[in-house]
This record gives sequence, C-alpha cells and structure tokens, in this order.
Amino acid sequence: MDIGGRLRAVREARSLSQRDLAGRAGLTGAAISLIEQNKSSPSVSSLKALLDAIPMTMSEFFSEVEEAGEPKYFYGSDEFVELSPQEVGLGVGASRVSLRQLGDAARHSLQVLHESYPPGADTGPDHLSHDGEEAGVVIEGIIEVTVADQVRVLNPGDGYLFDSRLPHRFRNIGESRCVIVSACTPPSF
Repeated sequence: MDIGGRLRAVREARSLSQRDLAGRAGLTGAAISLIEQNKSSPSVSSLKALLDAIPMTMSEFFSEVEEAGEPKYFYGSDEFVELSPQEVGLGVGASRVSLRQLGDAARHSLQVLHESYPPGADTGPDHLSHDGEEAGVVIEGIIEVTVADQVRVLNPGDGYLFDSRLPHRFRNIGESRCVIVSACTPPSF
C-alpha cells in the first residue's frame, strides 16, 4: 500500500494543508512531507497521531471495501489487512511490528487483530490512546504492556483488558517473536 499517497489523499479530501495536519498531530510539516513522499515511514504511534488529527481510525485508513452481495464470514491468512506497514527503528533490517486486521472493521462493531512483535519492537515512543476497550491474549513470546501508570510483562496464556482511552504501549523485551490475538470494540484503532 502507498501509505504516503493515501495520507496525502485523505489530508487533501479534508482540505488540510501539511502545516495544518502537522500542527494538529504535533509533528513538523517536513515530517508530513517525507511521509507523503514515502521517504519516511511513521511509527504506529506517529501514524495514529496523524489519523487522530484528521480524524480517522487506522482501520478506516487501511480499509479495503468488502465486495457487495454475499456476506463474508471466513478469511484466509492472506486476506488480513496490515495496519502497520512501517519499519520500526533505524537502518536496514529494522524490526517490523505487524498488526493484521481480520476483515473490514468499518463494517463491524468488533475489531480483531493478529499482532506480531519481533524482538525489540514496540508501538513507538509515544503511548497510544483511542476510544473503546481492548483485550488480548499472548500466544507466544513475551510482551511488556504499559497501561496508564502500570507496567506488566505478559507470557503465553496471559492477557489484558483495559479502556483504550488510557495511554498504552506494547514492547517486546524478549529474545523471540511475540504473537498476540486482540480485539477492540468499537473499532477505533
């Protein structure tokens, strides 16, 4: 997906200049320009800040319209929508957080994600915050989860459930990949 082109189209459709969007999101106009030219990839938290400033959810930003007609109930693993196509970190071979969404959350009241965090990867230096509630279960690896002023390391089989308006962050502090299956209602991420 052309993240920069999509961001530019959404920004222009809302009659926002790069400067306007940068001011609302707490970024520089130069940062917006680099993202729109695909010369810089935003972290999950930076992209979330940009979309909150528009306002638009990540789900809406990356949504692919499901075909009209027969309802779709089943999805192959190759049909999930990637919500975090950026590289986290610096340099070649940087760790990539993967947040794969099941179906088109814009058409449902529940958002389900298959999350993967390579060693050292996180959702970005800024804490996330959005409307709704979210919950998840760690399938493999370990993850450090921060919610408000609480920090906990979760292992396989452990889970979490919290009000998503609370500032939160996910960080893989282990030496192997961490996989989480999570849900958010209403879809607001």
